[in-house]
Amino acid sequence: MNSLGLIEMTSVAAGMHAADIMLKTSQVELILSRSICSGKYIVMIGGEVAEVQSAVEAGSQTVDYAVIDTFVIPNVHPDIFPAISGHSGAEQLESLGIIEAFSVASLIEGADAAVKAASVKLLEIRLAMALGGKAFCTLTGEVAAVTSAVEAGAKVIGDKGLLVNKVVIPQPRAELFREMV
Repeated sequence: MNSLGLIEMTSVAAGMHAADIMLKTSQVELILSRSICSGKYIVMIGGEVAEVQSAVEAGSQTVDYAVIDTFVIPNVHPDIFPAISGHSGAEQLESLGIIEAFSVASLIEGADAAVKAASVKLLEIRLAMALGGKAFCTLTGEVAAVTSAVEAGAKVIGDKGLLVNKVVIPQPRAELFREMV
């Protein structure tokens, strides 16, 4: 699996319909299909680039009235999958970068751009649960690398008009790291 696709929608019913269409249209793997905060729904798939593009296009066209945002990321960075699943296991924080977005789709795109831009460790991608529909990611590494990564990710999200905030914290206190795990 080298590509990741996602549709974020305003309706649970539309989300389930889109998921079915996506799976029937192409040879893709369903990674995530669920409701998220504020009554939204996301469908995330993986597979070969052309298959993922075809599935996202078919799903989006079928429920175009409910689509908030979509993406297809070819050659997705391997840190994305463990970060979506939860904390990806750093031992400590050198510096902490946080990127926050109004949509799940834009945040994942931004996180992918961030980890491709600099030598950082993606810690977590939190997807809209108990966040009012927003999403955020955290990453760590040397201050300069984290700063570059946060700027790259924030630009992708900002270009869509969906950036909430971005922060780089040099030498965060250990108590902060314990609260994250």
